Amino acid sequence: MEKNDLRSIRLWLFDMDGTLYLGERLFDFTKELLGRIRETGGQYLYLTNNSSKSVADYVRKMERLGIAAAEADFLTSAQATAWYLHAHHAGARLYVCGTASLQSELRAQGFPVVNDDPDSAECIVMGYDTELTYQKLLDVSRLLTERPELPYIATNPDLVCPTEFGFVPDCGSVCGMIKTATGRTPRIIGKPEPLMVQMAMERMGATRAQTAVVGDRIYTDVKSGLNAGAAGVLVMSGETTPEILAASPDRPDLVLSSAAEILDVLR
Repeated sequence: MEKNDLRSIRLWLFDMDGTLYLGERLFDFTKELLGRIRETGGQYLYLTNNSSKSVADYVRKMERLGIAAAEADFLTSAQATAWYLHAHHAGARLYVCGTASLQSELRAQGFPVVNDDPDSAECIVMGYDTELTYQKLLDVSRLLTERPELPYIATNPDLVCPTEFGFVPDCGSVCGMIKTATGRTPRIIGKPEPLMVQMAMERMGATRAQTAVVGDRIYTDVKSGLNAGAAGVLVMSGETTPEILAASPDRPDLVLSSAAEILDVLR
């Protein structure tokens, strides 16, 4: 894929942290890029694996950063997880190793959250838990050890989350601890699985040839696009280093220094 081929993209699926902003710092090009996409007849959604925040939280964050946003602009791993649970574990009682925001979102989708009564759980959901306690790790480890048949789901496999100073452990790192303790690995819902990209294309009425996933991680963002048959565009403004790119078995369709290069094409 050449950079000029980006002109044929009608649906842009953007990762956020490391792609459009870093922590609480909006990249200089972001506002103009998003405006330009819509001015030229394109569409975009924000696709995030970060399940620590609800869609309403993300709307508030984007508005705090100076970007007007609506809930319909987002598709999160929490939403995809709820879709999967409805399809495969409808009405299940959930033990959620995740933030109060994730727990509230799953309750709003009709799932009882039973963290106060772990033994009644019918399924475990792991998220990016910025409110993680050792009690949650103990509960999850005990349940998975004592009940090997218990369904075990993770919203996303990201090992780290970028911050202004570097990185902090994400859901994948916590799942790694649980695997060390119990031998159990979860069913992953978010990127790199194709589900979120497929849901986005269906929602927006776009074909695979018209869709690009843009993000700073090869093993989640780019690979989700490739797995769904869409374009996978890597930006080097977040987690991925030249060394990581060189060692990756998955090859992006296009590598950009940042998403500002998309704006250069669309101008």
